Amino acid sequence: MSNCPCGSGLEYAACCEPILSGTELAKTAEALMRARYSAYQKDMIAFLGESLHLSSRHDWDEAATRKWAEQSEWLGLEVRSTNRGGEDDEEGSVEFIATYKEDGLLKQHHEHSLFRKEGGRWYYVDGKLPTPETVKREAPKVGRNDPCPCGSGKKYKKCCGA
Repeated sequence: MSNCPCGSGLEYAACCEPILSGTELAKTAEALMRARYSAYQKDMIAFLGESLHLSSRHDWDEAATRKWAEQSEWLGLEVRSTNRGGEDDEEGSVEFIATYKEDGLLKQHHEHSLFRKEGGRWYYVDGKLPTPETVKREAPKVGRNDPCPCGSGKKYKKCCGA
């Protein structure tokens, strides 16, 4: 018995395996999202296609998905938030970060995913990357020819900017 790759803390047999094997349907949008992550780790690429909403299947590339899944080392999943997507909902969204290694580099895939339930079955519709937050500078920008803010009396370029 082993823990589920999705990071739920449950055993694989009690978490994602029944969904991936088709013996159970995902009860929530989050459950489907977790199963989709596990499918990447378990190389169950067909499940990824089957769990796509019909409106999203036109541009899905199974070969590219398989290549990415096989060439990546899947390290963990963090569910940041869910919005609706419960058993009685028809739509829901899940924000998550999947951490993986690709070509020896540690990477993260951060996404807001949209899910829709049709005929009692949840489907992945679309995913959007979160927009980065605008960073506002607290202090004024120091130019290279301005006096150094450390108080040395030197130009910034000859002091702390060197």
